[in-house]
Amino acid sequence: MEDDIYLKNTTSSVTIIFLSGFQEVHNLKAFLFLILLVIYCVTVCGNLLIILVVSSSRSLHSPMYLFLTQLSFSDILLSTTIVPNMLHIILYEGSSVSLIGCLTRFYFFSISGMLETLILTVMSYDRYQAICHPLHYTSVMDLTFCLRSILLSWLIILVVILVISVTMSYLWFCGPNIIDHFFCDRDPILELSCSDTFIVKAESMFFMIPLAICPFTVIIVSYIYIISTILKIPSTTGRQKTFSTCSSHLAVVSIYYGSTITIYLFPNTVNVKKILSLLYTVVTPLLNPIIYSLSNRDITQALINLLNKISTTFLVGWQLPKLPVRYK
Repeated sequence: MEDDIYLKNTTSSVTIIFLSGFQEVHNLKAFLFLILLVIYCVTVCGNLLIILVVSSSRSLHSPMYLFLTQLSFSDILLSTTIVPNMLHIILYEGSSVSLIGCLTRFYFFSISGMLETLILTVMSYDRYQAICHPLHYTSVMDLTFCLRSILLSWLIILVVILVISVTMSYLWFCGPNIIDHFFCDRDPILELSCSDTFIVKAESMFFMIPLAICPFTVIIVSYIYIISTILKIPSTTGRQKTFSTCSSHLAVVSIYYGSTITIYLFPNTVNVKKILSLLYTVVTPLLNPIIYSLSNRDITQALINLLNKISTTFLVGWQLPKLPVRYK
């Protein structure tokens, strides 16, 4: 009798989970599938191009661009975890995944999201040092500090998300087995559990302080000092030039936190949460490389130089024009 009770509390009767996705847009299935496929291809290619350009250009071997490659990697991981399965859901009006597979997807989705949070935080600190303390920038933001920041971010995230995922795997799932969403997020999974989810929620709240609230606070405080320093610059040209060094990062931060914070303002509206989740999981990874490539002249020039090197190899004599030289 005791063995039966133990088996009931440790073994889930649900082994397959069905993701319903977008049941209400079946008439636009082909159009939505094509749009998401194009977005996914552009997202992966754009972020890979950022990594390639930064890696191949010595002028971009600086802390800011080293962190940018990590941001691009997290965008590729996020988009690859979400979009291919979303395309399958749209094409077949739903998708079945094993319980372990759903938890695995949640693990990689959470890793990419939390990694982006920490990388954006370190990038804001980098901009703070560059603008507010330029004389000490090279001594503070050296290669050792950058590598330690990246490795520590990865280590913390891998361990924390693993703890939460393992705890979720010990929950008992007895039915239903349908998630009205297009990916395996924490809350939709917990809603299927028949056992007490207090421990998982408590763990998430405990880790939210160092992994969400503290990074967001660091970003806000950094930009308060940055804006204060920029306003003290006497010339308009100097203020514009200084602000341009952090405008790309500020735009990415605004889109990232704007979409994630808005999701939690609509906790009870499923359709709204789906749309906002699309913004966070699909649109944001697409916009990040576009923002950095269009508004950052260094990356644009490095991209032109890379294309010129490729052109001289395959198309002799054909070159892209260089950007005008900036006034110092």
